[in-house]
Amino acid sequence: MNQRSSWPDERLIRAAQDGDVTSLTTVVTESQPHVRKFALSLCASRQDAEDAAQEALIILYRKIGTLRATGALASWMFRIVRNECLRQVRLLVSRSDEASAEPEASAERSAEDAVLHRLEAARIAAAVGALPRDQRDVLIMRDIQGLPGKTVARSLGLSDAAMKSRLHRARAALRHSLAAPDRSPDRAIGQPGGGDPRP
Repeated sequence: MNQRSSWPDERLIRAAQDGDVTSLTTVVTESQPHVRKFALSLCASRQDAEDAAQEALIILYRKIGTLRATGALASWMFRIVRNECLRQVRLLVSRSDEASAEPEASAERSAEDAVLHRLEAARIAAAVGALPRDQRDVLIMRDIQGLPGKTVARSLGLSDAAMKSRLHRARAALRHSLAAPDRSPDRAIGQPGGGDPRP
């Protein structure tokens, strides 16, 4: 079967939505390589990609009945994987902030400041998620996970100079993205077709 057209067909998806367990299992199995490919292209690391793909397939198994158009399976799965990858980046940003926060400063933070901080973290996560894969990998490993430059270069198979150049481009692209006006987290995450399909 042609790899490019091997998403489950609409009849199979409809049968799965109607509760046929064999069809549902087949839909999940046939979707798996495509979902993994999405995850590998969107997430920061192979481990994150595996986690995102697994989560997306679990959602597919449990919530296939909520898919409105059987022909929209690919775009639905893409959004789920993308949102899961962004969630993982937000967690990294949040952990990094918690590790560097001074106890007295966090205790004095007002509720308004906390909301603004969460919005800014989501905006940063969306901007990081929008970077090209090679730049995103370097930025997350170096600036968010805090790994030494030599470790980042070695794990990505780069020279130190190439890693530094890629990191410089990633930081510049991130600064440019965050400086752009009217880039709310919802708008950044929700294009095209939106993030969570909530009204």
